[in-house]
Formats: sequence, structure tokens, C-alpha cells
Amino acid sequence: MSDLTANLQEIASNAKAWPFAEARALASRLDKMGNAKDEVLFETGYGPSGLPHIGTFGEVVRTTMVRHAFESLTGRKTRLICFSDDMDGFRKIPDNVPNHEMLAGLSSYAIDQGQRSIRHRAVFR
Repeated sequence: MSDLTANLQEIASNAKAWPFAEARALASRLDKMGNAKDEVLFETGYGPSGLPHIGTFGEVVRTTMVRHAFESLTGRKTRLICFSDDMDGFRKIPDNVPNHEMLAGLSSYAIDQGQRSIRHRAVFR
């Protein structure tokens, strides 16, 4: 272990910020489980109904912050999987989306079904 890595791990172990607190709790839980895998997998996701907004960004950035803190604290390798739930249905069509009129009848469809419906309308007009 290099001096830089050792210094970083020491700083991380004393950090008070919430990503480091979460990373310490996760590391402790994994140690108790006896998880000896080489990599730790982090997952995050969001529903794409409507335009992206700060909450969409927040879902991904919070996981990334904890992941980075975990790597700094433990030195273990991690991977991040980010998914978009295209089965999430529009609860309502946001006013600020383009082509609002075309989407207006799709509020009960899952995102991917709505896309197929829009293509079908465009082809058969």
C-alpha cells in the first residue's frame, strides 16, 4: 500500500460527511457477512417519466458519492450499475415536454409502450 493510499484511508476513516458514514456502515456489514468478493457492486436507478431534473441527478450522484467513499475507505474495487425503469408509467404528462399534445393520451402507458404507440401513430397516419 502506498503512502498516499494509506493517508487517504486514514482521512476517510475519520471523515464525518454522510457518504463516509454510509460507507463505513456498509463496510462493517460486509465484514460481518464474510463477503470476500473482489468487487462490491453498487446499483442505482431512476424512472424516466418526464424530463430529467435535479432529483434524477440526485439518485445517481448519492450512490456515486457513497461508492467513492467506500473505495477510499476500504481500498476495495467497486462497480456501478445504473438502470432506467422504462416500465415506469407516466403519472401525468408534464407541461414542459415537447409535443405535449402527442403524449396527452399516454398517461397510463409504461414508457416503452408509449414509445411504440407514438411510432405506430406516425407510421399509420
